Amino acid sequence: GPTNFAVNIAGAVPFAIRGTENGPEGAAIKMIVRKDSPYKQLSDLKGKNIAHTSPSSNTGNLAPRALFAEQGLTPDKDYKVVYSGKHDQSILGVKSGDYDAAPVASDVLQHMTERGVVSADDFNVLYTSELFPTDAYAYAHDLDPKLVDKIKQCFFEYRIPPEMAKGLGGDRFLPANYQKDWELVRKVAIAAGQSLNRSGYEAENAKKK
Repeated sequence: GPTNFAVNIAGAVPFAIRGTENGPEGAAIKMIVRKDSPYKQLSDLKGKNIAHTSPSSNTGNLAPRALFAEQGLTPDKDYKVVYSGKHDQSILGVKSGDYDAAPVASDVLQHMTERGVVSADDFNVLYTSELFPTDAYAYAHDLDPKLVDKIKQCFFEYRIPPEMAKGLGGDRFLPANYQKDWELVRKVAIAAGQSLNRSGYEAENAKKK
C-alpha cells in the first residue's frame, strides 16, 4: 500500500522484489471453505456468513470487496460479512464451522499449515487472486543513472544466506515494475476510495490518529 504514495508523492522508483528462482514472493487471497462443505464455487456462498478480518485490512477486507464483486459475489449484499479480527482466526473459524467461508492471505494459511495448526486437507479453495507484492525496493527518481545501475547490479547479483532466507521467504531480488507488479494494489486502493496522492496520504494518516 505505501508504495503507491512513495511513487506518487516522493518520486520513488520500485525496481526489485524478493523472490526465488521460481519467481517473486507475494501473498494471494484465497477464499477457503471446509473440505466437507457443500460449497463448490463462489456463487454457492450467497446468503452465507463469511469472515473478513478487520475493516482496515487490505487482504482481509478491502481486496475482497474490490475483487469479489466482479466475480458476482458482493460483500454485504450477497453475503453477510463477519469480522474475525485477523487471518488466523478466520482460518480456525472456518475449520471449526463458525464461518461458512473466509478470504485469507495465502502466506498466513501456508505458515499455519507448516506449523501443523491446520492441514491442507481441512479446506477447499474456491478462489485465488493474483499475487500482492510483499514489499518494494526503490531508488530515488533523481539519482545519477550510473549509481542506479550499480545499485541494481548489487541487488540482482546478491544471494541471501540460507538461514536468513528462511525468515524472509526468498533468497534473491528480482526485477520489478511499478505499473505491472503493483497494478492489483492500486486497483484495491482506488476501489476503497483512496486517492493515491498527497491528500490521500494525509487522509490515511488521519485515520490512524
